Order: sequence, then C-alpha cells, then structure tokens
Amino acid sequence: MRIQTEPIGSIPRPVELILGIKAHAAGQLNDKDLQQLYDAAIASTIKNFEATGSPVITDGEQSKPSFATYPIQGMRNLTSDGVVIPFADGHTRQLPKLTAGPFRYQVYADSYIQKAKHFTNLPVKQAVISASAISLIYPAEGIDGYSRDEFINDLVNEAAADIRRSLESGAYNVQIDFTEARLSLKLDPSGGLLQMFIDLNNRVLNRFTEEERKKIGVHSCPGGDHDSTHSADISYTSLLPLLFQMNAGNFYLEFAGEKNKKNVLNAINQSIKPGQRIFLGVTNVLDPRVETAEEVRDLILEAAETIPVGQLGSTDDCGFSPFADDTSTSRDIAFAKIKARIDGTKLAEEVMSKKRVFFQS
Repeated sequence: MRIQTEPIGSIPRPVELILGIKAHAAGQLNDKDLQQLYDAAIASTIKNFEATGSPVITDGEQSKPSFATYPIQGMRNLTSDGVVIPFADGHTRQLPKLTAGPFRYQVYADSYIQKAKHFTNLPVKQAVISASAISLIYPAEGIDGYSRDEFINDLVNEAAADIRRSLESGAYNVQIDFTEARLSLKLDPSGGLLQMFIDLNNRVLNRFTEEERKKIGVHSCPGGDHDSTHSADISYTSLLPLLFQMNAGNFYLEFAGEKNKKNVLNAINQSIKPGQRIFLGVTNVLDPRVETAEEVRDLILEAAETIPVGQLGSTDDCGFSPFADDTSTSRDIAFAKIKARIDGTKLAEEVMSKKRVFFQS
C-alpha cells in the first residue's frame, strides 16, 4: 500500500552562502560570485536530498531571500515599514510596503525549477507564496491613483502566472505557502480575515482546471522561524473547516508539533472532501531531536485510524529555515529528519500492506 511523501521546501543554507549573501548586501561580493555560491548550495542540497531516498525533492529554496518575498525581490516601489509579524520568542519579521502601482512580480518560481532540473532527474516540487500573503504589502491608507481593487486584480493575475509557469516548467506539483492562515485567526478570531484570504486564494485557484488543481496544494503551519512560531496557540479546529474550502487537491499540514493530535485528526476527518489528499507533518522542524523511523511509522498508523488511507500522505511540519538568515537548524539535522520521514513512511506502508493481506485471507 503506497503512502505518498513529500518535503515542504526550505533547507537551511550553508554557512558560506549566508555569509556570501551578507557580503553581497554590503557591496563586498559581486553578482557572479554570489550566483556561484547559490549554484553550489543548490547542487549540494539536491545531492543530499537524493541521498535520503526521497521520491520527490526541492531545491531547498537556496536562492530565495525567503519563502514569502521572492516575487518582489528587487522591486523599487517598496518601503521597509510594512506589516510586522511577531513570533512567540519575541523576534519579529516585517514585510515591505507597496508605494505605487502597477504591481508585477519581479521573480517567478519557474526560474528555480529550471535551475534545479540541471542538477537532478528526480521529480522537483515547487513552493510558491500565496496571494493572500502578498496582499499584505498594500498599505491600509491606500495608494493615490492605484486602488486596492486594482492591486488585487494585478496580484491574482501574477499569482496565477507564478503557478502556471511552474507547472509548464515541469514542476511535479506546486505548493502554495499559506502560513498566514492560522495567524489570521489570531488577528481576527471571528474568521472574517481568514475567509477573505481564502476567497482571494480561490480566485487564483479558479484559474486552473480540476485536473490541474490535482497538482496544486496548500501548506499551512503556525510559522517556523528561529525555532519559534507566530500562531501555535490557535486551535486547528477553528482553521480546518475553512481551510478545506480552498479549491486545491493537496493539503500539507503541520502535525508532529501539535499537542492534541487526536483533536486535529478528528477535525481533518470532519472537514476533508473527496479527492483531497492530506500530507501530515511527521517531523517537528522546531525540535532538534531527530525522530526515529519507528516514531514516524507510529504517527502515520495513528493518523490512518482516522483519515482514509487513500487520502493520507506524509511530509515535514514546515520548511526548515524558510528565511535565508535562519541558522537555528543545521543542514545535517534537516536531512536526518527527512530520511526518518522517508524510512518511517516505508515502515508504515509495510504494516498496512500486511494488515491488508491478513484481512483479505
């Protein structure tokens, strides 16, 4: 019995790349030398991914400044004083703020796919940022001569193009990072903000056929940056009934780090729709301890008691170090956790196959 397993995306950058990015920002490293560091990091990441036995890999987002801001890298009509996102340990991340229109992506994710394919023959998954996350760069006070409605129309066009270009470049599938979903319930417990985000993202997803949406997924977690979160205190039971309204085929959900796993599984079971596949996180990316394959196996088997096996897959809770400057997790630990997920998923498959043979005999 086959259980699909996929990574989320980010892998911690090598120290030499992090130092190179800082040197480039300070004008101490030229573009060509920085690109060589990026290429070396991508090649090394893919080689390590292949060594884990993963059937699907990513480029580790090595050349993205962050999972959230890659489309606007290099954009000039921005200021640095945008929305602030606080994390539980006290640190913050701040988004830029748009100052003028029209809005256009500066970088599309298909460029990462094309680069990765130079280094591997394995299927490559591509993560893209959600339209709802990018929508936060539009200022509350508005922009003269460029209304929010005009911005949203441009944003939907660009976000849809980002996904389509990735699919046309041969992405195994495309994952929309929607980590602000849970955070939105912290900001607005009524669910109104979350519903607005979902409606916006569905405007993007509705640009694709039902068959195309089978290759498009949504990732949700409580944030994972410097071993801290921004919304782990928000219950999944409030999020999931709305999250599954999204017109996507796959859902990648943080799970290993949850305290009350039974409640999460029950909430998924009550909300999941036919044709939707749930990839449950079975490795906690915020915990430096590497899970054993047996622990992963048991977590999957526990989930299979509640979620239909035909709709169940495994993944990691979140990306490892989704911001380029995050050094809280080592590359060795990240790949060890990924290997534990791969091996544990195989063990779970073996158990389920034996049970199936037993009950058929």
